[in-house]
Parts: sequence; structure tokens; C-alpha cells
Amino acid sequence: MSLKTKIGYFADGKWAHEAFKLLIKDNSIEIKFICVRYDSEDLVLKKYASDHNIDYIKHDNINSPEFIQLVKKYNCDLFVSMSFNQIFKNEIINLPKLRSINCHAGKLPFYRGRNVLNWALINDEKEFGITVHYIDEGIDTGDIILQRTFEITDNDNYSTLLETAYIQCASILYDAIKLLQFGKVKSIKQSDINRYGFYCGRRNQGDEALTWNQSSRDIFNFIRAICNPGPMARSMLNGKEIKINQALFHEDAPKYIGIPGQVVGKTKNSFLVKTIDSTIEITEYEYDGEIRIGDRFE
Repeated sequence: MSLKTKIGYFADGKWAHEAFKLLIKDNSIEIKFICVRYDSEDLVLKKYASDHNIDYIKHDNINSPEFIQLVKKYNCDLFVSMSFNQIFKNEIINLPKLRSINCHAGKLPFYRGRNVLNWALINDEKEFGITVHYIDEGIDTGDIILQRTFEITDNDNYSTLLETAYIQCASILYDAIKLLQFGKVKSIKQSDINRYGFYCGRRNQGDEALTWNQSSRDIFNFIRAICNPGPMARSMLNGKEIKINQALFHEDAPKYIGIPGQVVGKTKNSFLVKTIDSTIEITEYEYDGEIRIGDRFE
């Protein structure tokens, strides 16, 4: 390996921007090219590439003979994936001397797949993980190089987890690359942690519909899991859609018989809705109309 570790960077979005800022400052690392998602221009990465005289490329099939011949000329020591959306096959995985790695904002072997921060909140997790792992031909199944976890409190939501993940993904990826540089990786097979793990499916349009016939805790978690910059939880009231961005869960809210989805109280800036077990306070929302006690969400 040369004095500088030569990296091919497969990247997209803010996650990749933050990591680039760390990598480019390290004189022992040389980014030979940036490959962005085929359906994304990513003007920030394009500018970074231009500013630092790095080749900026994209291709609809990184496993094609054409692409492999293209990247061979860079003689990279390591391929790094950060929020890239194509599946790597064996030939390209093993092309660099140090192979290929990926950074994933999930506590592998759990929370593989998509939208994992949203799912962690929906599932009422008390922490989420960030993992750097070797890429294999599976999806988020390669041996773990480095993993760290971060607390989730009731004050957290999708936005706060994103902000933590943007910074920490960059930091953990950088630290993992330094371990690789110095030959200090002690990788862990995911099956040694749990033989099953699990995948999270992509959240699609329509999944934001809120079901009121749930516990207050479940509704609270659902609302904070898809708040801005997510689509926000949605419901219908008096024939109009309401977007709900924030709610408060009150542990000591009284439990009583009633109709889930009915407005049962109001304050100056919020309103209370009956759930299957108690009530929940809706504190931030978008609705074109007046909300009255007794109204029922559809």
C-alpha cells in the first residue's frame, strides 16, 4: 500500500458531505474519485470534487465490466460507501486491497435495510446504533469493523436523531478507516451477535396515516418518528387532512373508557385526543380549520 490510502468514495447526501470534510483534512488519505447515485446530481459533492481536483463520476451499474474497468485505473486501496444506493457484487467489492466498507445508521445485525431511524423510534428503542462494516453481497450483512450506540430519550425525534447521525456517521467512518490503515481491525461476524438480526422495510407514501386505536405511547412514538423533515403523521378531521408534527406523552394521563380519536380537551396551543388507553396531547400541527372538543378523527 502507498503512503497515502487511496479511496474511491461512493456517496450521497448530507451524511457523505460530513464524512468528506473529515477525510479531506487527513494528509494520509487521498480520495481518487467520488461516485454519486445515478439518479442524483448532489451539487455539494460535485463542488467538493471540483474544489479538490477529484474525479466526479456516476454510472447506472457499478458492477458492469465497463464501470469496473473505469475504476481499476485509480488503483484504490479501499472503496467506501456512505448512503450509496447500489448493491456491490463480489468483483467490485474485492477490487481494492483493503476491500470495500459501508457506514450504516443502524445497530447491526438489527435494523438492516431502510428508514432505520424512523423504525427505531416507532419501536420505542432506547438507543440507536451506527455501524461500519465490510460490504458483502448481502444487504448490511458484512462483518462489523466498528459500532457505537447513542441514547434515545423522549425529547428525541426523527430530526434530532438525524442530526446526531450526520455527525457521528462521519466520525465513526473516519475512525474505521484509520483502523484499516494501521491494520488494527478486529472484525465481528454479525451472526456471532445474533444469528437472525432483522431488516427494516422502506416506508412508502401512505404509511404516514395515523391509527388512533393504539396506546398513547405508540402514537407518541409514531408521530415523533416521522416528524419534519419526514412526511409528518396524517389524519382526517371534518373532511380535511391534518398534519401532526409533535405530541406530548403524559405518563400520568388518566385512563378511562372513551372513543379513540375523539378530541377530549383543549389548551391555548394544543388539544387532547383519546387513545386506546388514555390521552395524548397534540402540540404542533397543520390544519385549515377549527378544532373543537368532541370532534372525531377519521
